[in-house]
Amino acid sequence: MLKSMTDISVHEILERTLEGKVISKDDAYQIINSGETDLITCVAGAIRNQKKGRLITYSRKVFINLVNLCRDTCSYCTYKKEPSDKLASLMTPQHVFTIAEAGRRLRCTEALFVTGEKPEQKYSQAREWLRSVGHSSTVEYISEMSEMVLQKTGLLPHTNAGSLTKKEMRTLKDTNVSLGVMLESSSEKLMAKGMPHEMAPSKNPKVRLKTLRDAGELKIPTTTGLLVGIGESSEEIVDSLFMIKDIHETYGHIQEVIIQNFAPKPVTAMEKFLPPSHDYFLRSIALSRIILPEMNVQVPPNLTPNIFGNYISAGINDWGGISPLTMDYVNPEFPWPSIESVKYITNIKGHNFRARLPVYPEFLRMSDDKFIPDKLRNYIELLTDANGLVREDYVA
Repeated sequence: MLKSMTDISVHEILERTLEGKVISKDDAYQIINSGETDLITCVAGAIRNQKKGRLITYSRKVFINLVNLCRDTCSYCTYKKEPSDKLASLMTPQHVFTIAEAGRRLRCTEALFVTGEKPEQKYSQAREWLRSVGHSSTVEYISEMSEMVLQKTGLLPHTNAGSLTKKEMRTLKDTNVSLGVMLESSSEKLMAKGMPHEMAPSKNPKVRLKTLRDAGELKIPTTTGLLVGIGESSEEIVDSLFMIKDIHETYGHIQEVIIQNFAPKPVTAMEKFLPPSHDYFLRSIALSRIILPEMNVQVPPNLTPNIFGNYISAGINDWGGISPLTMDYVNPEFPWPSIESVKYITNIKGHNFRARLPVYPEFLRMSDDKFIPDKLRNYIELLTDANGLVREDYVA
């Protein structure tokens, strides 16, 4: 397969990866800059088949847009709203329950709680709203709503609330089977004047990496990932993946790595910026599989609805959360494809398609039960089969 390569050094590196050998950062720099997209994705797909089999999973979810006020301002974001915006969300407990119950009836298993970054630190309206529901912080309210959803509907909470303190994550661990915090990039230059994260202090890589390490110390299954094409270099993609790798090797808690392509959105500072090329994005996906061969690697299908099937060949084994009910409030410009259409594409590519929980089966099989509190295991067992996937009769 690899003998036709003209660049023998990249050829040798990729041969070693197929033999299960670990590559260095310098090796990875060479791969991502080589331009040999077809070959690199072929190798990544082979590694995926070897390490993860031919199963591609997804999580059937409802998206609970709890509060979309945010102390940060990112140059590419349309999620954040101002208090005066008619699309500002400050959800009541009844609203949360209504969405979760509707999701239960549609056989969802995940309640995805998403919020802006600590809005109470910036907006008096957020503080007043929190007081009206009996809390002083967003995390306190998430904890209460997670408990309510868990008890009343059986949906399993997963929270994406940005950078959290260790105390905040400890609070959420009691009711959330997993947490999510996107690294996006380890590049500190993205914080500079005129760059995407200039007005977003929580996107400082040091802050995000500390959150990931603290989650590891607390033994919380955690989702993270990269946003490709926001101004980072190809070498910085490699650096970011190696930082995630190092943290996971220390704590063993990273459950999946999302590789997401930047998609320009109207009425943002980056609306005229070009997205990453398809080949460059494919190499980024494939490299995540090569650097992290045992990891669950996800690409959301809605951001490139006509070509998402190509990502299977690049080594992914998961599509992330897809909702039969609620929109993607972070990317409202990009509706989710139907679950049936994603299954069809997955099957014609020669892979099986199954629903998973918002916590991966690996964490359910671990002898170290500190990753999953006992009270959450009781809910999990009602939904899963012997392999830790959602029972097929449940989602049928």
